[in-house]
Amino acid sequence: MQTSEIQSLIESGLPGAHVEVRGSDGVHFEALVVCDAFENKMTLARHRLVYAALGEHLGTDIHALSLQTFTPAEAERRSSVS
Repeated sequence: MQTSEIQSLIESGLPGAHVEVRGSDGVHFEALVVCDAFENKMTLARHRLVYAALGEHLGTDIHALSLQTFTPAEAERRSSVS
């Protein structure tokens, strides 16, 4: 699976999300997802939203996925610290 396909699936499942996906071997990926829908949600709930967007691809086409999930405010604070 291509990183662009994963990005598209997440963006379709989480409208308005900013998504960056990396992974060069086609089965192990890292994704940064910034989305308003994460507001007031714990990490596990955020990850479940992303997993739901990926549906059946998770565990079949995507063997491993490392996630970083932030609200826009959290992402802004994170970038200002860097």
